[in-house]
Amino acid sequence: MSKEERIQLNIRIMKETSQKLDEIVEYYQNNTKLGRIYKADVLTDIIDKSYELMKKQISMSKKF
Repeated sequence: MSKEERIQLNIRIMKETSQKLDEIVEYYQNNTKLGRIYKADVLTDIIDKSYELMKKQISMSKKF
């Protein structure tokens, strides 16, 4: 992990959503060679990818 500043998020989510996150973490664990994968790592990756997709869609919509 990098030495970037981190904050803690305390959130409430539906049990079903938590179970989905557990499945995603397990998928990452089984399909990456990074060693131990944590929920925070998976959530960070999902957020980063979603953010990049959002920025791409915004730039595409500005072209038209």
